[in-house]
Amino acid sequence: MKKRLLLFAFSAFALSSCKEDDDIQHYEMDMLKGEWRTAKMEIISGADDKTIITTDVPMGCNMKSTTEFRTDHYTAYTAFSGIESSCTSDKIEGTYDYDTETKTMVIKYENESPRPYKIIYLNSTELKLQQLYDNIDYNGDFKIDKIYTTYKR
Repeated sequence: MKKRLLLFAFSAFALSSCKEDDDIQHYEMDMLKGEWRTAKMEIISGADDKTIITTDVPMGCNMKSTTEFRTDHYTAYTAFSGIESSCTSDKIEGTYDYDTETKTMVIKYENESPRPYKIIYLNSTELKLQQLYDNIDYNGDFKIDKIYTTYKR
């Protein structure tokens, strides 16, 4: 009898834990959904994870570029370019997967390889991603530097 009771208690705990994980993922994906504009891209030194090597803030037509996320794992990037008075756009669509435990998001656009990111910060108005692919040493100190992109609504 004790074995059955213990098995029941463990099963109930496991099921409630899965439900809690689902709730967390739904909540975070709900905050993620919508259109985001790139506010800045920073390259941070891999030596101390603090020193900013460079900051790039979109200007002109690039300020209009957006990344869209939906809760059905759809994503799209609309890039604007050109001269301020005559901006043109190009849209690429894809999918993404998100793991709430590791805060890892993998984005796969059409005809491109999957690109992993880590969500550093997410709330209703700001999203900060760390790029986890193709990182190199930008400042010549033999340490791989990190790229962070901050988005705003």
